[in-house]
Amino acid sequence: MTITKSDLSKLFTDKTLFKSAFIHRSYLNESNEFSESNERLEYLGDAVLELATSHFLYNRYPDYQEGMLTNLRAALVRTESLAEAAKTLDFSKLLLMSHGEEATGGRNNTSLLANTYEAFLGALYLDQGYDACDQFCQKWLFPKIDTIIKSESYRDFKSLMQEVSQAKFKTTPTYELLSDIGPDHDKTFTMITIIDGKKYGIGKGKSKQNAEESAAKKTLEMIGSV
Repeated sequence: MTITKSDLSKLFTDKTLFKSAFIHRSYLNESNEFSESNERLEYLGDAVLELATSHFLYNRYPDYQEGMLTNLRAALVRTESLAEAAKTLDFSKLLLMSHGEEATGGRNNTSLLANTYEAFLGALYLDQGYDACDQFCQKWLFPKIDTIIKSESYRDFKSLMQEVSQAKFKTTPTYELLSDIGPDHDKTFTMITIIDGKKYGIGKGKSKQNAEESAAKKTLEMIGSV
């Protein structure tokens, strides 16, 4: 079956199951149409996603060892990556949520969109099986791997920064928030690395964790450790 985003419901035999993938829990407070949110489907989809991604990376990179494969998988299925795929698929238009959730930017919430991607996979698995989920990810998620490898975003720069800092400076680095700009559902965080009271690299990201990773990478580049 050809997978396009123009009519995702065509992937499903059970159209109710398809719709269930997009029910945010807040919607249940304003409608009696459904009795359950998409959270259970999200739980199932998370497991399907981990298997499909592991299988894809295992076959794609036969020379990579466990540690590298694990890092690549983490980068590929991280919240921001899944949310980006969900946006490409226009999942935000299909979401059913309360007026309050929508008013606070729920349709553009990164975590909510990532969760919806997983819920969709869970629903697709129940309706069409594992192969359909694998094909879906092959088209809409796995192509990101080339960019991930090129940008080295799979690397755990914070852990490396800690190792380098302890070896060179005999202390553990910390990270300080410089700013968080934007609405609650779409903030950009700016963090700076502090080592032994001195300021080093500055990084930005859509979460504090991502901004710290970016700051760690910049610091490692500054002190010649990457």
